[in-house]
This record gives sequence, structure tokens and C-alpha cells, in this order.
Amino acid sequence: MKNMALIGFAAAAPLLAACGSAAVPADRLASSEAAIRSAQTVGANQHPQGALHVRLAQEQMEVAKKLIGDGDNERAAEILARAEADAEVAIALAKETQIRAEAQKAKSDVESLRAKSQTHSTSTSTARP
Repeated sequence: MKNMALIGFAAAAPLLAACGSAAVPADRLASSEAAIRSAQTVGANQHPQGALHVRLAQEQMEVAKKLIGDGDNERAAEILARAEADAEVAIALAKETQIRAEAQKAKSDVESLRAKSQTHSTSTSTARP
């Protein structure tokens, strides 16, 4: 009976070791860092919600690096996925703000042209004999 238990343990040991030694998530680390840089480049830090998500992503990046140092690569990969997601949210918020500003400018331009058109139309019709 002891031999069966030892055989079972010996067979399970490599599987248990494999679970604890996931590869360093280098790709995830690189993509998370790139997403954070992109968020900063598009101006996410200039908007309160965007800045919050950039800060969260940076904090998660630091936690993940510590986990990698501790050998907990699986947990680090999960944290890096969250960091990347927060950076992507920051990017989306920054782009939304830019698009809203452009839309407001276009609306203002249309209203200005409409007002000029009405003024021109009114002055033309009153100038006729």
C-alpha cells in the first residue's frame, strides 16, 4: 500500500511542479508596457478618468513585476492582463474626448456657416429693388 502511494506521488510530482513554474509572461509584459505608453501618448493623463486608468495600469505593472521576481508567473500574467485592459480603457477615454471635441468644433462650424448664409440671404433679398 505504501508503494502505491509513493508511485502515485512520484507520478503527480512533475505535474504539480509544472503548475507552479509557468513561463515568465514576457509577451504579456511587453504588450502591457506598450499599452501604457500608448495611453500616455494619446493624452490619457490629461483627463481624470483616463489618468486613473493609466495609474491603475502602472500600479498593476509594478505588482506583476514583483510577482515575476517571486516566481509567481501565472498570477503575474493575470495582473498584466488587467494592466493592459486598464491602459486600453484609458486610450478609449482619451480618443472619445478627442472625437467629442472634433464633433463639437464641426457642429460649431456648421452653425457659423448657417448663420452667415442666413445673413447673406437676408442682405441679398433686402438689397433688391
